[in-house]
Amino acid sequence: MKKLLLLCTLSVLSTAIFSQKKADDVLKKLESNQKKYSDIALQIWDLAEMGYLEEKSSAILQKTLSDEGFSIQKGLAGIPTAFVAEYGSGYPVIAILGEYDALPGLSQQAIPEKKTANKAAGHACGHHLFGTASTAAAISAKEWLKANNVKGTIRFYGCPAEEGGSGKVYMVREGLFDDVDVALHWHPSSQNAASAGAALANKSAKFRFYGTSAHAAGAPDRGRSALDGVEAMNMMVNMMREHIPQEARIHYVITDGGKAPNVVPNFAEVYYYARHGKRDVVIDIFDRIVKAAEGAALGTGTTMDYEMIGGTHELLPNLTLQKIIHKNLSIIGGITYTDEEKQFAEKISKSLGYEELDMKRALNIQPYKEEARAYGSTDVGDVSFAVPTVGMGTATWVPGTPAHSWQAVAAGGTSIGTKGMMVAAKTLTLTALELFQDPKIVEKAKEEFQERRGKDFKYIPLLGDRPPALDYRK
Repeated sequence: MKKLLLLCTLSVLSTAIFSQKKADDVLKKLESNQKKYSDIALQIWDLAEMGYLEEKSSAILQKTLSDEGFSIQKGLAGIPTAFVAEYGSGYPVIAILGEYDALPGLSQQAIPEKKTANKAAGHACGHHLFGTASTAAAISAKEWLKANNVKGTIRFYGCPAEEGGSGKVYMVREGLFDDVDVALHWHPSSQNAASAGAALANKSAKFRFYGTSAHAAGAPDRGRSALDGVEAMNMMVNMMREHIPQEARIHYVITDGGKAPNVVPNFAEVYYYARHGKRDVVIDIFDRIVKAAEGAALGTGTTMDYEMIGGTHELLPNLTLQKIIHKNLSIIGGITYTDEEKQFAEKISKSLGYEELDMKRALNIQPYKEEARAYGSTDVGDVSFAVPTVGMGTATWVPGTPAHSWQAVAAGGTSIGTKGMMVAAKTLTLTALELFQDPKIVEKAKEEFQERRGKDFKYIPLLGDRPPALDYRK
């Protein structure tokens, strides 16, 4: 209850018409519903559905919002699992983003040692928590609007396939954010932080090589190996690494390399990512990767085509909003562990090679910074070029845990994960309420947005005009 006592400081929101009592009531109700939202998150954690396949996960969140009086539009932007839930009317329109896709090959039980759960995927990026906390915040903001009879629109954006599928890009391209005033988001993390964020622009594609099958020993001269094409491409791209900006990143995985050593493969596929902090550099690097693929096909006597899978912009910061969300995260505060949770966390920490558990990152809020280095990518980047956007992270994982690890999956399936999730839900709620109460903040954020984006900006999706890659995880 320590966190709730901190709510007396809501006066720092500094608006004369802000109803502190009703805001307190909304947050207390959110706290009382922690078990309900924890159950939803853990149900989605257990489903672990991958990008564009999140039928049950999406349906759970849709029903939760529909039961609370939100109108639902589903199957948006050509994506069956994408939806928008809306309540209220008028200005401002505040969007809260939610995700719910899992990652392949990271099946794990909610225990502090590595042990697969015999599933195809796992929530190693915590999107089960992401979608649920954002749902809870949207509902809490709705309750406040209703209790105060305040004009304004709260929307939850159900965003599929963030992990490589670029689901939000199609939603932006479709114009689903055109009338939004501010977009809020968050992400699971190993610490509580709301400094200015950064993300790398990204282009990804599957390169497919086609050759001629033959007996690898009896008639090798008759064969043309598609796998040779993939390996030649990989070799050239790896040599290219010396001649690209040092901040750039290229990763690949061979998704199909043939079926048997004694059969010359007539088909092979490799899946590539290219990243950098500026999308123009990513476009250039990706074009060079395509040239390497074309050269590899020519040199190995094979043919090649490729399919764009994803493409995202870098993240456009908005410091006006960032200061607001950092302040509200500081009001809510971090989390403390029970003895049982601490024992679990200590085992996770040791599995990561740490001598002792750093509890401060779960308990405290990191200092505010306006400079950030980018290490990953997110399709929130495209949203940030469509509407003023702000985000944060909370400690849903044991301090020191990297994303996309079995340790992240394990903690995300426990009360450690759901406690951090509730910190996010409360912070998003406070931020939405403040924006509803003070239109000047919204207008200032829009002014900064226009200045940073540039008056001549024209949105061009990095994935082009292709339809959603609904089968990229199949």
